[in-house]
Amino acid sequence: MRHFLTLKDFTKEEILEIIDIGLEIKKNLKSKIYKKELENQTLGMIFEKSSTRTRVSFETGMFQLGGHALFLSNRDIHLGRGEPIKDTARVISSMCDMVMIRTFDHSMIEEFARYSKAPVINGLTDSYHPVQLLADYMTLIEYNAEKNLIAAYVGDGNNMTHSWMMLCAKLGFELRIATPKGYEVDSEILSQALEIAKESGAVITTTNDPKVAVKGATVVTTDTWTSMGQEEEKEERIKVFSGFMVDEEMMNLAHSGARFLHCLPAYRGLEVSEEVFDKHSDIVFNEAENRLHAQKGLMVWLNKQKG
Repeated sequence: MRHFLTLKDFTKEEILEIIDIGLEIKKNLKSKIYKKELENQTLGMIFEKSSTRTRVSFETGMFQLGGHALFLSNRDIHLGRGEPIKDTARVISSMCDMVMIRTFDHSMIEEFARYSKAPVINGLTDSYHPVQLLADYMTLIEYNAEKNLIAAYVGDGNNMTHSWMMLCAKLGFELRIATPKGYEVDSEILSQALEIAKESGAVITTTNDPKVAVKGATVVTTDTWTSMGQEEEKEERIKVFSGFMVDEEMMNLAHSGARFLHCLPAYRGLEVSEEVFDKHSDIVFNEAENRLHAQKGLMVWLNKQKG
C-alpha cells in the first residue's frame, strides 16, 4: 500500500505513470472504460482548510470512477474536538478505501498515514501541494510545453514552490525560484530537492530578483501572495511583494511563446496582471480542470498498489 504525501516519495517513472493514467482517463471521458474502476469504494475527504477545486475535483472524480466521496470538515468529526489523530485515522481508514486530507501542518497528515489502513492523499498542507503539481505537469504535456522545460516560479516560498522543487528534482528539468527576502523556500526542503537533483540532473536556483528567474523561461508560474491562514499578513505582504507581479513586462523577458500557469484562485493586480491572466486563461483553466483528471489517475494508481 502506498500513500501520496509528497512527490519526494515517488520515482520519475511513477509520477509519469500516474499522469499517463490521468491523461488516458481524460481521453476516454465519455466511454465506459473507467466508469467502474473504483466501484463500491469510498473516499473520505477531511477538510481542515476549505477549497473549491480540491473538493469538486475529488468528489466528482470519485463519482466518475464509480465510487463515493464523503465530505468531512473538522467541525463534522471528532478530530476537530480533540480526538487523537491516530484514533481518527484508525476509524476512518477502517471504513473508507482511501482518505484525502487538506490541512495546515504536514506532520498531521504524516501521523494520520502512519496509522491508516487505507492510502492517504495529501490534498494540501502548508509544506506541499503535490496533487496540484500532477495537474500542472499534465497540462504542460498537453501543450507540448514539458520539452526543454525551464520553469520560473515567482512569488512566495510556500507549499507550491516546495512541490515545484520536488517535481523538478525528480523529473530533471530546470527550475528558477524568485522570492522576496524573508519569504524564501524552506531550507531543509531545498536541501532535500538539491540532493535528489544530483541523480536526475535537475537544476534548481533561487534568487530575490524575479527578472533573473524569468529571463528565457519557457513556463512562468505563481501563486497567491497570501495563503489561507495568513490573512492578517495581507497588507504587509502586498508591500513586500511589490515588484513580483507577473505582468506583460515580466512575461516579455521569458522565452518567446512562454506559457503561464496559476493554481488559482488568482488575484488580478497582485501576483498577476489582468492582461497576463486573460492572455493565458485557456491554459490556466485547463490546468484547473486537470485537477480532476490527474487525481483520478492518482486514485486508480493507488488502488492498484493495494494489491
